Amino acid sequence: MQAFDLYAILPELVLLLAACLLLVASVYVRERQPTKPGVEQDIFHTPRGVGFVYFFTILLLLYLVVAFAGRMGDVSLVAMNGLFQSDPLSNLLKTCSCAAILVSLIYSKQYLTDRNLFRPDFIILCLLALLGQLVLISGSNLLTLYLGLELMALSTYALVAMRHDSVKSSEAAMKYFILGALASGFLLYGMSMLYGVTGSLDLIEIFKTVADPRINHLVMAFGLVFIVSGLAFKMGVVPFHMWVPDVYQGAPTAVTLMIAAAPKLAAFALLFRLLVNTLLPLMGDWQPMLILLAVLSMVVGNVTAIAQTNIKRMLAYSAIAQMGFVLLGMLSVFDDHAFSAAMYYAVTYVLTTLGSFGLLMVLSRKGYDCETLDGLKGLNKRHPWFAFIGLVMMFSLAGIPPTVGFSAKLSVLEALVDAEYTPLAIIAVMASLVGAFYYLRVVKVMYFDEPLHEQTISGSGVARGILGLNGILVLVLGIFPAGLMALCLDAMRRTLLGA
Repeated sequence: MQAFDLYAILPELVLLLAACLLLVASVYVRERQPTKPGVEQDIFHTPRGVGFVYFFTILLLLYLVVAFAGRMGDVSLVAMNGLFQSDPLSNLLKTCSCAAILVSLIYSKQYLTDRNLFRPDFIILCLLALLGQLVLISGSNLLTLYLGLELMALSTYALVAMRHDSVKSSEAAMKYFILGALASGFLLYGMSMLYGVTGSLDLIEIFKTVADPRINHLVMAFGLVFIVSGLAFKMGVVPFHMWVPDVYQGAPTAVTLMIAAAPKLAAFALLFRLLVNTLLPLMGDWQPMLILLAVLSMVVGNVTAIAQTNIKRMLAYSAIAQMGFVLLGMLSVFDDHAFSAAMYYAVTYVLTTLGSFGLLMVLSRKGYDCETLDGLKGLNKRHPWFAFIGLVMMFSLAGIPPTVGFSAKLSVLEALVDAEYTPLAIIAVMASLVGAFYYLRVVKVMYFDEPLHEQTISGSGVARGILGLNGILVLVLGIFPAGLMALCLDAMRRTLLGA
């Protein structure tokens, strides 16, 4: 191992060390003065102890955001004997992932405190899930990709099951674990078939071997089917979406946000690494599968969401439809504009998701979870600023100008038309029109219905301020989208040139 290898993985090492130290400290550090005679209390179960962990984590995440942001102009480099790569794409996605986890923790603090869930295990599991995302985003070997994927998945399984006294949470965690294990098996079996044909686990070597016309194409096609099926499970697209609504609804809202936001960036990275960086010569085989998955996801997700009265379940079906749009951006395989449009869509979707679930947590209070449409009725009459934030988020998810969701959808549709997939663009527009119904229904409830009960605002001043900035950013990036689009395009071009 050379000094350069350590530099390449330094942020990941810092994150791993911090998570391990917090894990050990939460077990062995005790309060000196017991609360009961002869019984010691874990210092991390006191507000002071948990607050220390929380504050330390916020500083750590700020460091990671700055560290990755400073490396976004780097060229593509491979470290750890080909196991790990650092390129502009990975640095941009890692920066967004760290920022998403940071904002999620800020939103979640009061919500978790009110439900006695603000414990160090939540923060440590979030850090380990983030570590898995960072490893996955920078993986240049099948083993590295699988290691990062499983570290992220196992941490999120445990997060969903945190509320031990809730039947819904336990059921959601069990479904998530069983179906996630099935998806991991599919993906691992497909990777093993790739290894059997190519004799290598390195993505670059597999790309070179797959391009050879003498390989066994039948075995490669079977392996590709399993890989795409595993990817579809992880992204939660139809027909592998059955876990998404139950997990979104059953998990605490803070945990739902951890699953709904940052992991989508890691899923996009996994999709890009496997299909574009590795299996591009087989595009004639995986393109039809992506088309089918994308169309089914947009249609089923948007149509099914209409019948939902639980907001978290509605946003789950919305996520299914939104991931269909991301898949559409992967169809124009020789156009870096299309890939950057898909990445731009994923980044802006995460930004909107943070604001949507952050609003639900701010409107929740001790003993009450804002999860149904009834909880939003008449919000404009009590709290017009937060109603406006909700309006901006719903408009963005629906793709209505001038929000960032409109520019994201438009960029993907332009890429489809340029690639001569005009019928798919028409289907996407029609599906978006259907989806606009349930998004606008939320706006109607907030602005035109009478409130059914008193609506109080929880959360710290910092959380409310960040939520306001989140809403403003969704609006500003929709009016001036060129900067973020150019950043995504530059990162994609540098990555493809360095591949």
